[in-house]
Amino acid sequence: MINPSIPQKKTALLPMIICCALFFIFGFVTWANGTLIPFLKLALNLKTDLQAFFVTFASYIAYFFLALPSSWILKKIGFKNGLVLGMVILGVGSLIFIPAADNRSFSLFLAGIFVQGSAMALLQTAVNPYLSIIGPIDSAAARISIAGLCNKGAGVMVPIIFGILFLNNAKEVTSKLETTIDVNAKNAILDELLHRVHTPYIVLAVVFVLFAILIKFVHLPEINAEDDDEVLVNDESLTPVVAKTSIFQYPHLFLGALAIFSCVAVEVMAGDIINTYGRELHIDADLLRFSTSFTLICMLVGYVLGIATIPRFVSQQMALRICALSGILLTIVSVFTTGYVSYYSVALLGLANSLMWPAIFPLGIKGLGKFTKTGSAIMIMGIAGGAIWPLIYGFLKDKLHIDFQHAFLFAMLPAYLYIIYFAIKGHKVGFKHK
Repeated sequence: MINPSIPQKKTALLPMIICCALFFIFGFVTWANGTLIPFLKLALNLKTDLQAFFVTFASYIAYFFLALPSSWILKKIGFKNGLVLGMVILGVGSLIFIPAADNRSFSLFLAGIFVQGSAMALLQTAVNPYLSIIGPIDSAAARISIAGLCNKGAGVMVPIIFGILFLNNAKEVTSKLETTIDVNAKNAILDELLHRVHTPYIVLAVVFVLFAILIKFVHLPEINAEDDDEVLVNDESLTPVVAKTSIFQYPHLFLGALAIFSCVAVEVMAGDIINTYGRELHIDADLLRFSTSFTLICMLVGYVLGIATIPRFVSQQMALRICALSGILLTIVSVFTTGYVSYYSVALLGLANSLMWPAIFPLGIKGLGKFTKTGSAIMIMGIAGGAIWPLIYGFLKDKLHIDFQHAFLFAMLPAYLYIIYFAIKGHKVGFKHK
């Protein structure tokens, strides 16, 4: 139980606004992958979906390698300077897309995406615990849901914007490439396609640097998590074990990181792989370019429900159970149906996935006190699930030649089952029960 003698904090407004703006940027950059996968497969003439899925691998694997160094950087230079540095690196990553397009280099595109992912690892390591701590812990899921609205709102916008900019007339371009025999003519088509990258990513780089300058001159308080052991426990049936000396004495943190791994895995499968899934279902190509937007609209609906109901009507743990069970049900429907029913069942996974991150993150870092920043970095490492799971799906489909729907089932089911375990039992490990 929260000690009544500890003053209950109100959510700080300005830091909340900055966090929401950052989450919008995260969403815009991250969910651009859903458009970049089919675009780069077409523009660079990639042979398999598995190759194209290295777009998500490059983006998300950066979190695994950079999350802990990001925690060290934040300790050295502080939260605010960490945000400034992260935004500048994000701008540099965007500029790498220009020579990548000019040289028609997939490896250079992946390098730019990895640099962007590294920047977001630094930014996310700072912002996620900040959101959890700038107000009452029992409403942390609601605050993360509000920021998530911004994130997923950007996610809805970017496939529409980039779909129009990058995949306009994709069906006609594909037809021309298949029928054109002359090498020079084919190269001219591909060059024109890749040239579409220039303006959007130059604009993004400028916006990111300008936002870094804004953050530098805006007052943002540093958060001291040294004495927050008692405050960060929000389950009245649990009592924290205080005075621990090592991060490894918090098993619920590592179980939470694996839950984040599973959560991001199913999010990316529903948001970024839906285009590939829909193509296999022979969904119209003009509709497919907006596939990620359909998933993200469903996630937006879920975030609104989370803001309205957590913790007033449903606990973070119960919301997590409901979401994971819904995810299993919709996955089964998508696998054993065809056409638009199957396609929209995948999109509806956005609704099932929407409240998982907001519920898992506070449960994973509760009671960490002085280890909150390091614990957050470990949780952020779990985002690597978005790097691994599409490759597993691509391997099952393209290398083992498993039907694309059953491959989807085999990839999704274990992740949802683990999330259910964490919601019921995993988040309690290491705490004393009253």
